[in-house]
Amino acid sequence: MGFQDKPKRIVLAYSGGLDTSVILHWLIETYSAEVIAFTADLGQKEDWEEVSRRALAVGAKDVVILDLKEEFVKDYVFFAIKANARYEDWYLMGTSLARPLIAKAQVEVAKKFGADAVAHGATGKGNDQVRFELTYHALAPDLKVIAPWRIWNFRGRSDLIRYAQEKNIPVPVTPEKPYSIDANLFHVSYEGGILEDLWQEPPDDMFILTVSPEKAPDKPEYVEVTFKRGEPIAINGEELSPAELLLRLNEIGGRHGIGRVDMVENRFVGIKSRGIYETPGGTILHIAHRALEQITLDREVMRLKDQLMPKIAELIYYGFWFSPEFLALKTFVEHTQERVSGVVRLKLYKGNCIPVGRKSDNSLYKPSLASFDEAGGYDQSDAEGFIRLQALRLKNYFQREV
Repeated sequence: MGFQDKPKRIVLAYSGGLDTSVILHWLIETYSAEVIAFTADLGQKEDWEEVSRRALAVGAKDVVILDLKEEFVKDYVFFAIKANARYEDWYLMGTSLARPLIAKAQVEVAKKFGADAVAHGATGKGNDQVRFELTYHALAPDLKVIAPWRIWNFRGRSDLIRYAQEKNIPVPVTPEKPYSIDANLFHVSYEGGILEDLWQEPPDDMFILTVSPEKAPDKPEYVEVTFKRGEPIAINGEELSPAELLLRLNEIGGRHGIGRVDMVENRFVGIKSRGIYETPGGTILHIAHRALEQITLDREVMRLKDQLMPKIAELIYYGFWFSPEFLALKTFVEHTQERVSGVVRLKLYKGNCIPVGRKSDNSLYKPSLASFDEAGGYDQSDAEGFIRLQALRLKNYFQREV
């Protein structure tokens, strides 16, 4: 970036930790620009007054903290539930879903303050840089994008600590954990440090949202989730806002050890990475929603949706939330959910979440058709011709082989 291209006002995605505190000071020092520190409250339980105070002490021109919890859960988490989206079959994508919302809100703040640049603290090895920047380019292509980790000379945490000490940057003084944590209302993720040894079992005291299954109650708990058009609206008959509902399920699922995942995933940049995830409420919703679709979706619609799910999950994980292909797939998913309304009862016990009851006014399940004891309008002799037609190509193929 040449001198004439230097931004005059930058909106930084700011967390208040070591990395973004150093980035805030470095941006001011490097570009002689005003920096607005922007933070999204997605349920990560921070002391927001302290975060604001720290940013101003470092030199931020202004601090913007937006409560986006309800929007995050309703528009992002609940869509992923409706799509049954899981990256590489395991990951419910708590971090992936948060980034496009943070970046979208950051762009809106940039427009409000007349900023000409945005910045983030994602490293050049991970997925978040892609998720942030694809959103920036889609929603505000004229904004300059600054990714300090890709251009400065710092190599790691020790360099940042040294710089912070030299510049008198106030950073949180906390014991350094031997792994990295990302948290929001949907999940907590852990990676790096001691977890990079794939043979090392995660320490049990690491987990925040869930007890270990061994320490979960010896008595199962039953919970009922009500859905309307694919979206959960009530727990045990009590209607709750999206964020309140997810928080309630996190508490219920957490005490039964629901939703722990230990996987090695493929990052978009081509690196394999181990991630440990806790998603108790999300796991309950995912299983409950799937159980309700089993009785409300037509067979072929359900199979087509299942075929598209890996692509939907991949687009979310890679950061293509704001893309024409994803918008088209969103329309398809929403259409499939028009009749996915009803109640699912689940049994929670020592890490297991088992659907044990489901009901819906839109159910396609008819006991008279399924029963072995009733005819129910189904003539069993019709199956003979059906089987012969299915067997025709098999007979033709294997007769040729003889």
